[in-house]
Amino acid sequence: MKLSTATLDQLPSDVDAPSYDRSAITTGIVHVGVGGFHRAHQAMYVDRLLRTDFESAARWGICGVGVLPGDRRMKDVMDAQDCLYTLALRHSDGSWDTSVIGSITEYLFAPDDPEAVIEKLAHEDTRIVSLTVTEGGYNFSATTGEFDAENPAVRADLEPGSVPTTTFGLVCEALSRRKDRGLAPFTIMSCDNIEGNGHIARSTFTAFAALKDPDLAHWITENAQFPNSMVDRITPVTTPDVVEQLASRYGIDDQWPVAAEPFTQWALEDRFTLGRPRFEDVGVQVVDDVTPYELMKLRLLNASHQALCYVGYLSGYRLVHDVAQDPLFADFLLRYMDEEATPTLQPVPGIDLADYKKTLIERFSNPEIRDTVARLCAESSDRIPKWLVPVIRSNLESGGPVALSAAVVASWARYAEGVDEQGEPIEIVDRLKDTLTPLARRQGEDRTAFVQNRELFGNLVDDGRFVDAYVSALDSLHARGARATVQDLLA
Repeated sequence: MKLSTATLDQLPSDVDAPSYDRSAITTGIVHVGVGGFHRAHQAMYVDRLLRTDFESAARWGICGVGVLPGDRRMKDVMDAQDCLYTLALRHSDGSWDTSVIGSITEYLFAPDDPEAVIEKLAHEDTRIVSLTVTEGGYNFSATTGEFDAENPAVRADLEPGSVPTTTFGLVCEALSRRKDRGLAPFTIMSCDNIEGNGHIARSTFTAFAALKDPDLAHWITENAQFPNSMVDRITPVTTPDVVEQLASRYGIDDQWPVAAEPFTQWALEDRFTLGRPRFEDVGVQVVDDVTPYELMKLRLLNASHQALCYVGYLSGYRLVHDVAQDPLFADFLLRYMDEEATPTLQPVPGIDLADYKKTLIERFSNPEIRDTVARLCAESSDRIPKWLVPVIRSNLESGGPVALSAAVVASWARYAEGVDEQGEPIEIVDRLKDTLTPLARRQGEDRTAFVQNRELFGNLVDDGRFVDAYVSALDSLHARGARATVQDLLA
């Protein structure tokens, strides 16, 4: 059964179908970057609202937008399936909670029709523009925080009369039209894993606007809102196995379903220009200050993923749950969280941190998620500087321990050499691969070559305590391997 509006009434009884009239939904949210995470998280929460209080939620339907050429496949799937898709929550005992999500009602592909995207953003019904464009999508330096105005795509969008191709260009052109039409700006809501993601979004979008039109930048600064948020749900890349299991279990032919863990969390700052959905009615923590939740998630979950992935890969593991179920690496993660990450956190209202950390190990160990170690190792240059380096800096300033965090950086440097401990090649997936791999391969004669990259690490290489811990771990990784290195660190 091909998934579409026409076949919703044919779904099996153990698949939850949208119980609302999708034709009566209007678009209130335009979302840029419709991938697995957005569909497992924000779109799922809007779907919950539509099921529980359709009358108030019906004006908050989602229009998805693809900006990158690689988003064409998502457009094709969305068009073929009337923007419907299946979400399967996979429990560790092998059971699934499966539903069809109907909150995305439109999908626009900017490379084909940028004008349609701009007008959708500029339309008075659009009150929120949300983003999952990855940590690297905000075009700023992790060490200086400066917007990169020399980015070729950004420079092209800044040319007079150019047709926008970047998220910055599209959004700012739409904001310019709203300003000219006397409409208030929409809220820009970042849902990416960056500390202070709302602040970063404000900084980068206004920086682009200032380069294009200083008056527009002033108007945005004075009138727009950029709420911070913390988002959490482990959502691996959809594999052919998920598609096949969906067909065999339920008889559903879905070209791009989403499989995710059952756990989900969203803490959202209550700062919106033109209103918002009643997210608090469906489990979202709508708060005045997201910072404590954000630091908890980035420094415990996200940084722990990095602590796990490089040593796991070098030790021969390829699936995340296998690494997390190894007592040595589970102990390593807990020790990192307890001794180095937790002291850098703020008190988190309503959260038992000891239980949260224990739950993280359980989540990582879920064999049904089948998340790959390689996925966690990808795009490290966008992740380590934003998630782990702040932990190191905080502990260096306070006199706290840094041995485990420095070892994680060293394990990335060892991984970035592109050859594993068995001499097999590693496929490095990173926007800075051509810079980082040569640096990593110089480590034999210059052991700090990798961390001399100040774009990523700032002045860490000038701190003797960090360098001593880093070099000690790197030497051990080369001489004895990842497993023995971790054993020594825990001894």
